[in-house]
Amino acid sequence: MKRNVRLFAVVACSLFAFVFMGAEKAEKAAQPKGEPIRAKIGVISIITGQGAAYGEAITNGIKLARDEVNAKGEVLIDLKVEDSSGKQEQALAAAQKLINSEKVVPIMGTSTTAKGITQIGKYVFRNALPESQAIPASVGKAVKKYNIRKVALLYGNDDVFTKSGFDTMKEVSEKLKLEIVTIQEFQKGQADYKAQLTTIASLKPDAVFCSALYNEGGVILAQARKMGLKVPFVGGNGFNSPQVIEIARDAAEGLVVATPWYPERNDPKVKAFVAKYEKTYGKKPDQFAAQAYDAFYIMTDALKAAGKPDRDRLRDSMAATRNFQGVLGNFSFDAERDVVMEPVVLVIKGGKFQIFQ
Repeated sequence: MKRNVRLFAVVACSLFAFVFMGAEKAEKAAQPKGEPIRAKIGVISIITGQGAAYGEAITNGIKLARDEVNAKGEVLIDLKVEDSSGKQEQALAAAQKLINSEKVVPIMGTSTTAKGITQIGKYVFRNALPESQAIPASVGKAVKKYNIRKVALLYGNDDVFTKSGFDTMKEVSEKLKLEIVTIQEFQKGQADYKAQLTTIASLKPDAVFCSALYNEGGVILAQARKMGLKVPFVGGNGFNSPQVIEIARDAAEGLVVATPWYPERNDPKVKAFVAKYEKTYGKKPDQFAAQAYDAFYIMTDALKAAGKPDRDRLRDSMAATRNFQGVLGNFSFDAERDVVMEPVVLVIKGGKFQIFQ
């Protein structure tokens, strides 16, 4: 019962963050020599509804990794995808379904960026770079580059994901002794941001720090630029999607974000992944696809090290992951099963994400 409550806590905190969950009816008998290790992996993702582009990227990344792993034959994974539709009650129902049908083993968050996720329980992991690491990097570089002294904060106040990003932005702003001239809020699905942006513009900040999902974020950028608000925008993790550029178009130029993923990195593994993903799905992978792809490999590598899908053995082998070389770069888990890696700060320039110099 305690385990179920903790799992629901993960899902509730990850409404827009897509929990990646390993599941298997664990066998007590040892794995026969020469036989592939068989396991089931359940995925809770946004397949339909607001934020579906995140879910599509995550599911695509996982499926691509699954096909590669299964083709090698050492591990055979049966994938089960459940749709959360971006709704907490549906995400919880999907989690309950997986719990009832399979025995849940360690959980991996592929895009869970809020604080405290892995502290929910010792079987909870994530490979998603948390806002607490990403935002200080992007804000720090932007402050130095643009000599920012006064800032306006803008965030979605009705979900944990964007609220967590805002909390970190506020904390970092205070630590850097920036003057916060105003804090403005909005809600998911909002179409008109003129009231918030008019207030911000009247106070003449040097920059706007905004925590939003791509749906709202792209519209905010478009409306801000249209009304003449030209100051730099620093976005939270929700802005790390090509959808922002599609929605905002030229208004997305200059947006600063931090991410573990840079598709132009001069790395054979990255180039192969980008080429294969593009060939399979007809588009380039974003951060969420890359994180899901690496998460699958981290889990299956740990499964091979464990020798069978035993809950405790798999937990221990995952926790021992150090210097995993994935498409995101060098990755390790810390003592709290959280992320150890360096973020990359990007800026949208010429209609694409580029290294922010």
